[in-house]
Amino acid sequence: MKRILTAAALIPIVVYVVVWANFWIFLAVLATVASLTYREYAALAGEYGFGSPGPMGFAAGLLLLVWEGDAWLLTVALALIALSLAMRGGDLSTSLPRAAVLFTGVVYVFGCWKFAMPLRAQNPHWLMYALLLNWAGDAGAYYVGRKFGRHKMAPRVSPQKSWEGAAASVVTSVLLAGWYLLRFVPGVSIAAAVGLTALANAAGQVGDLAESAMKRGAHVKDSGAMLPGHGGFLDRVDSTLFALPVIYAYVKLVG
Repeated sequence: MKRILTAAALIPIVVYVVVWANFWIFLAVLATVASLTYREYAALAGEYGFGSPGPMGFAAGLLLLVWEGDAWLLTVALALIALSLAMRGGDLSTSLPRAAVLFTGVVYVFGCWKFAMPLRAQNPHWLMYALLLNWAGDAGAYYVGRKFGRHKMAPRVSPQKSWEGAAASVVTSVLLAGWYLLRFVPGVSIAAAVGLTALANAAGQVGDLAESAMKRGAHVKDSGAMLPGHGGFLDRVDSTLFALPVIYAYVKLVG
C-alpha cells in the first residue's frame, strides 16, 4: 500500500514538472533529484571502505548537469581532477579507487540525468515517455514476478528478480509506454515504438541489477528511505538512469 500511495502522490507532480512547468522550475527539480540520487550513491560508495566522494562530487555533478559546452571536454577534465585530488589522501593505495568512485558517480548520476534536458527540449513527451517506460516496467515486473516468478534471473545479485518478471516488464512497457509514445510524439512508427521501448526497458533492467550489485557490495537493502514502499531515490530511478541515454541516442541518431 505504501508503494501505491507514494506513486500516487509523486506522479502528478512529476507530470506537471516535465510537461508544463517552465524551464527554471524543471531545472531546479532536476538538480534536486540528481543531488538526492547522488547523495545516496555516495553513501553506498562510502560503505566500500575507500571513503565517500564528498562535496566535490556534488559540485562536479551539478556543473556537468548545466554545462552547455563540450561535454566530452568537461568529462575528461573531471576525470583528471578526480585523479589529482585522490593523490592528496594519506593512503595512496586507495587513491585510484577513490578517484574511480568520484568520477563514476558523477557520470552515472548527473551524466545520465543530463540527457533529460535535451529530451525535454525536443518534446516534453519524450522525457515523460522515458519515465513512464520504467514506471510501467517496474510495476509489471513487481506484480507478475512476485506471483509467477520461478526462474531466477541473477540470484547472486538480486535473488527476487525472475525471468518471468523481466518478460512482464518488457511487455508492460511496450503496451503502456509504447502507446504513450505513439499517442504524444509525432512521427514515430509502431515498429520504432516497440523496438525502442523494448531496448530501453532492457537497458533499465540492467541498470536495476547494477544498483542491486552496488547495494549487495555495500551490504544494505535499500539506497535510502525517503520514498516509502520504494526505498530511496536511487532505488526508484536506477532503471531510468540507464534508459535515458538509449532514448537520447535514438532521438539524436534517428529522430
